[in-house]
Amino acid sequence: MTEEQNNTPPELLIGEGPALLALHADGVAHIRLNRPEAANGLDMDMLQGLHAVMTRVHGDGRVRAVLITGEGKNFCAGGDVHTFLSKGEALPDYIRMATSYLQIVASMMMRLNAPVVSAVHGFAAGGGGMGLVCSSDMVVAGASAKFLAGATRVAMVPDAGVSVTLTHLVGLRKAMEILMLNPVITAREALDMGLITRMVDDDKLVDEAFALARQLAAGAPAALAGTKRLLWNGLGSSVDACMPEENRMQAQLSGMADAREGLAAVIEKRTPTFTGR
Repeated sequence: MTEEQNNTPPELLIGEGPALLALHADGVAHIRLNRPEAANGLDMDMLQGLHAVMTRVHGDGRVRAVLITGEGKNFCAGGDVHTFLSKGEALPDYIRMATSYLQIVASMMMRLNAPVVSAVHGFAAGGGGMGLVCSSDMVVAGASAKFLAGATRVAMVPDAGVSVTLTHLVGLRKAMEILMLNPVITAREALDMGLITRMVDDDKLVDEAFALARQLAAGAPAALAGTKRLLWNGLGSSVDACMPEENRMQAQLSGMADAREGLAAVIEKRTPTFTGR
C-alpha cells in the first residue's frame, strides 16, 4: 500500500516507524500499521507509535477523517505473541503496560472529533485487531478478510474495551460465542452480524476505504463530531468503566502457566493443554 495508490500527495509524513501518519489535502489522516514482518502485531514500540500518531491527529484541526490500514498481508494480528512469551515471569508487568496503551488508543479513536474508518484485509485478530475494529466508527473489509478474537485461546481475556463494544455491535449471545469459542469469522459473516460496515472486493479495498473517508471529511465537521459523540456516549461510560478491570484481569491471567502454554501453542501451531494454573 503506497502513497501513489492514494492519488493525493501528503501534506506531512511522520517518517519510518511502526505507525506512519500522512495528512492529505482533503483532510484525511492516513494511519498505517507498519510491522508487516510481524503481521502488524502490537508490541510496545507499535503501541507507543500508535499513541503518538493518535495524539498528533487529535491536536490537528485540519483532520476531518481518519483512515487506518495495515501494511503487508494482514491488518493486525493482535498482540505480538513472540514478545509476550519472551517476557517469562515479567509478562504481567509488560501486559499491564501494553494493555494500558492499547486502551488509551482505543479510547482516543472513540473520542476523536473526526470519524475513524478502518480498512481490513487479511486477519484482524486478538485485542489489537479486534480492538481497533470495534473502536472504529466505520469498518470496510475486503471479501477475504477474517476476524478472530483469540484472547481466551491463550488463557487471557479481551481488552481494548472489546468486552463492551463487541457486545453492543453484535449482541450478547454472539459476543459470548466469539469471545469464548474463538471462531474465525469471514467478512460476509462479519457484515451479516454487524461487526463491519461494508464488504468490498479485495482489489477495491483501498479505493473504497479512501472514498468513504473522503466522503466523511467533506461532511459538516461539528455535526459529524456531535453525532459520533452522542452514539459513543450511549455506551461510552460502560467502556471506560470496564477498561481498568480488563487491565487488572489481563495482567493477573498473564502470570499463570495457562497463559504461557497458550502463547507457546499458538507459536508452535498445536492445541494447548490448560490446567487452570
